[in-house]
Amino acid sequence: KVPNVNIYEGATEYKIELAAPGLNKEDFKIDLKKDNLSVWAEKKVEADTQKDYTRKEFEYTSFARSFVLPEGVDADKISAEYTNGILYITIGKLDDAKQAHKEIVVS
Repeated sequence: KVPNVNIYEGATEYKIELAAPGLNKEDFKIDLKKDNLSVWAEKKVEADTQKDYTRKEFEYTSFARSFVLPEGVDADKISAEYTNGILYITIGKLDDAKQAHKEIVVS
């Protein structure tokens, strides 16, 4: 099962909120390659003999999600925090002056 996400765009940054209850921050791996941001999580599951569930929907043992980032993101300004079952990823935008300008020659 893949966790749900909310994605926001602000004036200076993008924010991704990924719902993943029951994990620890050590369970996550986040990787950026070019414009592809990948998020993995894997939790070691021990046998739960204390509870006899009739239905269990919100436990993630592993998942992977990828996001294609738009142009203009600053790879040096990416941070992540895991609080109350939500993984928050903040991705800064490049200043207009820092964005690469390339002239395209018509041949």
